[in-house]
Amino acid sequence: MKNRTILQVIPALDTGGAERTAVDVAAAILAAGGRALVASAGGRMVGELTALGATHIVLPLATKNPLIMVRNALRLTRLVREHSVDVLHARSRAPAWSALIAARRTGIAFVTTYHGAYNQTNRLKRLYNSVMARGDAVIANSHYIAALIDKRHTGARGRIVVIHRGSDLSAFLAERIGEDRIARLKADWGLGGDAGKVILHMARLTHWKGQTVLIDALKRLSEAGVAGWTAILAGDDQGRAAYTNELRAQIDRHGLGGRIRLVGHCADVPAAMALADAVAVASIEPEAFGRAAIEAQAAGTPVVVTDIGAVHETVLAPPETADGARTGWRIPPEDPQALADSLAALLAIPPDARQAMAERARAHVAAHFSLQSMTDKTLDVYRSLLEKTP
Repeated sequence: MKNRTILQVIPALDTGGAERTAVDVAAAILAAGGRALVASAGGRMVGELTALGATHIVLPLATKNPLIMVRNALRLTRLVREHSVDVLHARSRAPAWSALIAARRTGIAFVTTYHGAYNQTNRLKRLYNSVMARGDAVIANSHYIAALIDKRHTGARGRIVVIHRGSDLSAFLAERIGEDRIARLKADWGLGGDAGKVILHMARLTHWKGQTVLIDALKRLSEAGVAGWTAILAGDDQGRAAYTNELRAQIDRHGLGGRIRLVGHCADVPAAMALADAVAVASIEPEAFGRAAIEAQAAGTPVVVTDIGAVHETVLAPPETADGARTGWRIPPEDPQALADSLAALLAIPPDARQAMAERARAHVAAHFSLQSMTDKTLDVYRSLLEKTP
């Protein structure tokens, strides 16, 4: 990658798996001697990106307005030429259309990462989604997504590459976190000595992430007499204030105002995972990958996930795996009783069994979902395309 320039495009750099991956890949490009550019509408992760030495370019790439998307294509074309960009990598649909036009106009390699199981309910939606399968290389972040692309976009066969999302697993080691960071997070979240065990849900506040199902499950957990816990729902609503208000009203209706807390965005994910006694991933739509489950396992924290999407790849559980080899729990989606039962089981795991499962979980994620593996494979995709480019 030495002396090569890679431009990634993404709607914004606020929070989320695609955004995290864009920053991580930028760091890898720089470490390999390349130049890393990211174009987006901005966000809280821009400071981290530029601190690495990457260049951020502000463009209104979050828009779906066709006129602005065409203008973005012209802007990206100019950027490609001004910065001698070698590869243009799109991580979302709206900016991908602009990037596709720019790449074709300039003759450079075009890469897409299919980050989500995008809804495809009509012809127009299918056309809109199809841009993510038009890359010279199409990266799927799980085998589940690869199969989805293959089914929807048969023309992409032969160009699909599975690269699991990777996390900096070393960041979740207890010695790297330290008691001071955990204490600071407890103070920020108001977790005093009476908080009991902590149940964590780490996801942006949006309906498909399943917060309403989790709140119903916590009501059932309380009614079953399971006491001594506090639930933390950590995540930004990204302007969806009506949904946040809906969650608060649901919590109040269930009489759980003192036990469930909406704490907003959490910047210190490793400390949050280390602080938690159980992690819930309650999504009601398929997760393309599911980084929260990986990070919980890296921290050695018991996790329960809904059994849809890529979770067969990320969390080992019966029936595919023997009960003694599980790394977490998998349950049906939109089933608050199953979620309540699983949370009760997680909170009651004896210390020896918890430690054994933590060791299995850490070994599982280290073998398959490391940051190094993800970035190495992504840079290999760039290199393979550059070898074909005159």
